[in-house]
Amino acid sequence: MNLPISVTQSELLDILLNVATIRPVFIWGAPGIGKSALVEKFADEVGLACVSLLGSQLAPEDIIGIPQIQDDVSTFLPPKMIARKEPYVLFLDELNACSQEVQKAFYSLIHERRIGEYHLPKGSIVIGAGNRAQDSAIVKTMSSALINRMFHVQLKADPSQWLNWAYEEGLHPWVINYITQRPDHLFSEPPKTEEPYSTPRSWHMLSDALKEYHVETNNIPDATLKMISYGCISASHAGMFMAFVKQLGNTHLLTDIIKGEAKWPSKPEERDVLYFISQSFRAKLLHELPENKQNLGKDGQYLAHRAKALIKELSSISYEIAQMIVSADEGKVLPEWFMIEIVRDLPRLIQSN
Repeated sequence: MNLPISVTQSELLDILLNVATIRPVFIWGAPGIGKSALVEKFADEVGLACVSLLGSQLAPEDIIGIPQIQDDVSTFLPPKMIARKEPYVLFLDELNACSQEVQKAFYSLIHERRIGEYHLPKGSIVIGAGNRAQDSAIVKTMSSALINRMFHVQLKADPSQWLNWAYEEGLHPWVINYITQRPDHLFSEPPKTEEPYSTPRSWHMLSDALKEYHVETNNIPDATLKMISYGCISASHAGMFMAFVKQLGNTHLLTDIIKGEAKWPSKPEERDVLYFISQSFRAKLLHELPENKQNLGKDGQYLAHRAKALIKELSSISYEIAQMIVSADEGKVLPEWFMIEIVRDLPRLIQSN
């Protein structure tokens, strides 16, 4: 399933507070985006225990229980984990990864909050979650009957909200500072091949690894940093993260370059740093230049003016990297009015792109 509307973490929390108390909610989203953590936070906010079941590891008897003979009739005894006396949040994670038989076992549990003769305590809440077919995860077709029993919502990664959480949780400052400069790297779509890729969870994992290596300053060997970076996040992001670490001595280098107080790194050994700063510069232009030139404020006018001069300077150092700034990478294109001015001032740069 791919819903036309996605929500942020705070929006989803609001939905759970208003909808999940009366209807089962199913959360769609890519692996590592924070579905489980958000459900646990919701349970904590409403003051209920959270019981998680992993759909991909369940058999039907794990839900409906096992039969026993009582007074010459058979009855099913539900599992202890589910059969509780106090209300709780039942979180059915990877629900769409379980078999059709297990999905059938969930029907009455989701629709009526009942398993056989056992009813969940009044006030209990049922929430499901799963990955989408395009996420290259274990996904099975969910029956229309099961889909129709739940309210559906799709979660997206929101860098600003994730950064607020990262500050509160005390993630490694390198990770926080990197995502602050490159919020577009917080999440990347799962690749078709078997390799690490960037998600909020994998950045958290990288932070944990950096802490375990007791990295406080720029004192980690390049080989070690490369090993843990490429083992957690997308290869392209890992390379740029390493370049970011190398230029930590001047975290405001891009700002200084835009102000004219510093120059593009031009030494051969600084090429990876140059690439990282150039990518950050492109991201800044995409974020701050409006689609309509008439909406340019004073700061935007200055940025647009400096950008043309800086791209020209950069082309004399690396034509390839200068082209990268104005390219239509991943479908993200700089405003048309700005590109027209680049074509006018730097026609060769565009023609050979």
